Amino acid sequence: MKLNTDCVRDILLSVEEECDFSHHMDYDRDLNNNIRLKEYTHEEIIYHIRQCEYSELIFKPNYYDGGKHIIISDLTPSGHQFLANIRDDNVWNGVKVVAKKVGSTSLNAITQIASNVITQIIKSQFNLV
Repeated sequence: MKLNTDCVRDILLSVEEECDFSHHMDYDRDLNNNIRLKEYTHEEIIYHIRQCEYSELIFKPNYYDGGKHIIISDLTPSGHQFLANIRDDNVWNGVKVVAKKVGSTSLNAITQIASNVITQIIKSQFNLV
């Protein structure tokens, strides 16, 4: 399956919104009531949850009933950092433009691009560019 970075971002945003010390994100294929994830197929969602897990953006999710039900406890520190860099829609759209120009949309490349975009925004705020 081709990596859909918008799906990754929506998963991370959902995990951040739903998780705290006492609560986890509970994804259920049959009940999918998460507004951010409605536009994706079940196969896309579980594939991208696994990609988030492999990239250490979320803590190891628990898969039940062949992936029909997944519990995610929280974002990792790397997941929080990545999400902080891509949260703003304008920044996110800029990151995707740069990724397309350089021809790489891997999570590693997107993470690096996002970090560099944020660095450039910070520099411009201090007239350092």
